Amino acid sequence: QVQLVESGGGLVQAGGSLRLSCAASGRAFSSYTMGWFRQAPGKEREFVAGTRWTGELYSDSAKGRFTISRDNSKNTVYLQISSLEPDDTAVYYCAARQGIVARNRYDYAYWGQGTKVTVSS
Repeated sequence: QVQLVESGGGLVQAGGSLRLSCAASGRAFSSYTMGWFRQAPGKEREFVAGTRWTGELYSDSAKGRFTISRDNSKNTVYLQISSLEPDDTAVYYCAARQGIVARNRYDYAYWGQGTKVTVSS
């Protein structure tokens, strides 16, 4: 089991960038698949990116502007976002699961509380 805490959100102008962090506590962090999801107001929670030792997976909308990475020595997963757009405004959630990278949020057993990203135009 793993516990997750996100940070790094805030108010950013369109065209800017930021890096979200997800600090994890728990045994065998490096063996877990980690994912990032986001949920905009009135929208369903959607997959953004995921990472495991086999590689990374991105949603179509995230390709080119989003980069997921992890530092196992720090038990931390990151989401780098560049060229932010107003449509990127959402609460971003970190998630973990045992198994391959998945796009369905129901495949992830562990969740953080989220960090809010607001992009102004």
